[in-house]
Amino acid sequence: MKLLQIVPRDGTRLYGAMVKREAEIRKSRRGTFSRAGRKRASAARWKHARYAGSISLQRARSEMITVEIKSPDEGDEARLLSAFLGWIGRHFGAEVQTINIQYQPLSRQARR
Repeated sequence: MKLLQIVPRDGTRLYGAMVKREAEIRKSRRGTFSRAGRKRASAARWKHARYAGSISLQRARSEMITVEIKSPDEGDEARLLSAFLGWIGRHFGAEVQTINIQYQPLSRQARR
């Protein structure tokens, strides 16, 4: 599992912009990310068209976004991380101040 903390530049409402951009891309039948599960105001779960796993996003009051990337396959987890960071860089590179990544190893039970 990978945990990310995305800190937007001052005054940027990054979470709303990310959700809106993903919806625009999906509406035009392009893109590799799609929203999964029910819609919530400050949280979302995305899936990738090619890689197994999910990306969970959650907005804090400070507009910081916490992202959790999970996949049963370590290779797909790394690919999900790379694809997500690339997407953020392409669409919101100027609005992001920092991205912190924490690597959380899977327990032996979860690997089986």
